[in-house]
Amino acid sequence: MNLKEIIRCARGDLPADLLITGGNLLNVFTGEIRPGNIAIKDGVIAGIGDYGSRQTVDLGGRVVVPGFIDAHVHIESSMTGVSEFTRAILPRGTTTVVADPHEIANVLGSDGIRYILSASADLPVNVYIMLSSCVPATDMETAGARLTAEELRPFIHEPRVLGLAEMMNYPGVLSAVPDVLNKISMAREARKPIDGHSPGLSGAALNAYIAAGISSDHECTTLPEAREKLRAGMHIMVREGTAAKNLAALLPLIDPRTCRRMMWCTDDRHTHDLLREGHIDFIVRSAIRQGLDPVTAVQMATLNPAEYFGLTHLGAIAPGRQADLVMLGDLNNFDIVQVYSRGQPVLGDGRIAADADRPQPVNPPRSMNLKAASIDFTIPARGRFMRVIDLVPDQIITREIIAPVRADDGLAVADPQQDILKIAVVDRYSGAGRTGLAFVKGFGLKSGALASSVAHDTHNIIVIGADDRDMAIALRTVVDAGGGLAAVAEERPLAVLPLPIAGLMSDAPMEKVCRHLDALREAVGRLGSPLENAFMTLSFLALPVIPKLKITDRGLVDVDNFQIVPLFVE
Repeated sequence: MNLKEIIRCARGDLPADLLITGGNLLNVFTGEIRPGNIAIKDGVIAGIGDYGSRQTVDLGGRVVVPGFIDAHVHIESSMTGVSEFTRAILPRGTTTVVADPHEIANVLGSDGIRYILSASADLPVNVYIMLSSCVPATDMETAGARLTAEELRPFIHEPRVLGLAEMMNYPGVLSAVPDVLNKISMAREARKPIDGHSPGLSGAALNAYIAAGISSDHECTTLPEAREKLRAGMHIMVREGTAAKNLAALLPLIDPRTCRRMMWCTDDRHTHDLLREGHIDFIVRSAIRQGLDPVTAVQMATLNPAEYFGLTHLGAIAPGRQADLVMLGDLNNFDIVQVYSRGQPVLGDGRIAADADRPQPVNPPRSMNLKAASIDFTIPARGRFMRVIDLVPDQIITREIIAPVRADDGLAVADPQQDILKIAVVDRYSGAGRTGLAFVKGFGLKSGALASSVAHDTHNIIVIGADDRDMAIALRTVVDAGGGLAAVAEERPLAVLPLPIAGLMSDAPMEKVCRHLDALREAVGRLGSPLENAFMTLSFLALPVIPKLKITDRGLVDVDNFQIVPLFVE
């Protein structure tokens, strides 16, 4: 950016590179929609008004809004490479993402953060990073890496590092664990925001958590929870992802007095949904259809996250702001007609007109240190009743139920007729193959097995099934692929998606990834499950920081009490 030339252009002494005329501009500062021309120089908005220009584009009365910002996303959850992810979201109007590379950092540590920074450099989407605060999330699982405050410190002043990502270890905050406090202090000293992750936290515990300096939360699932956190000074990120959908529950909280401290995020969203439904545009469109004022919905997608993260060059159509623009046919229908990134039109395939294909960075090393054939899925029956993980539809929280054990020849086995399946998490890092075994209700599989190396947050291999033999084949299929997703029946794979980048992401084009996901979804349906996103749901059952009952390679975790609990209760 040539600042001198931008100033001269803004004064009218130098022609703009591009003048966009005939638009109705949404001013996110005042809420007004007014006619205006946008003069762009070096990818920056030099001014609003009548300017000379080398090129002119007439919008014919279309509405222009700023490019959208995803306030919290794990790019790895798209299961595509970074450039493919940005290619999916850019035509949908998302020009900026604030990413937490937590997933790949749990697998590869600092190298994972460096990989995301490298892979996202020089792309037409602005990719910013929040440093992963909880690698691993807990000590109740085997992780691929451990990141201390000192290991994160070299990143904190990187230009594209905005702060400290979701502090999931809220018990560590409340107990003033030294390394947790060191990470918080590092971000505070750098005057950078600290994102929160505190599902269900309330009262004095919430006060202590916020007093530590944590300023946002994206885990609210109920109106009272979000209201309490908003009253306590937190910024609320309303999440609508693939597995966790909180828009409908939290929408009543958004009003003229609260909206400026609220913003949208996707957190985790599959490529399948990105291509077919959209990204932040899907959330905004859904909110408008449910009655939210369109101007408010756009402010929450643009100015609010820009101000929260200190991105003063983004989030508005105003002088000095980056020329990231979205043209709409109609504000209420929110139909996107054209997107501009840094003053360049975005093509239908997600590339900008001046952009050339760039080679992908070298893939990270393989991350599978496991002999699949050595894993035993049998469970000796040691009681008449057992704890069972019970799914909650469209949420990543679970319940705990007590169910009678179905025993066969002294072994506790799955009971598909009662929708109780066996579940396992297998350590893929140490070589020891430690395996946590339990049961889960709510998947609906009548036969077969599913396996995945995407299992938040540590990303050991998670397997679910009605039959031990199919579970073993599913595990072996994922290991042989170098990571991925697999559906198996009658001891043979039905569908597989290889994920060779850290067992989390594909190096294939997103359209090919989507075809694999379609095949997996069809296979899951053939096995009897009604779940729309079975693999996303499966991946969160290994997350021991979301209530109530989860599983790691060390066994069942009671998240409310933050401890390993036995499978059998008598």
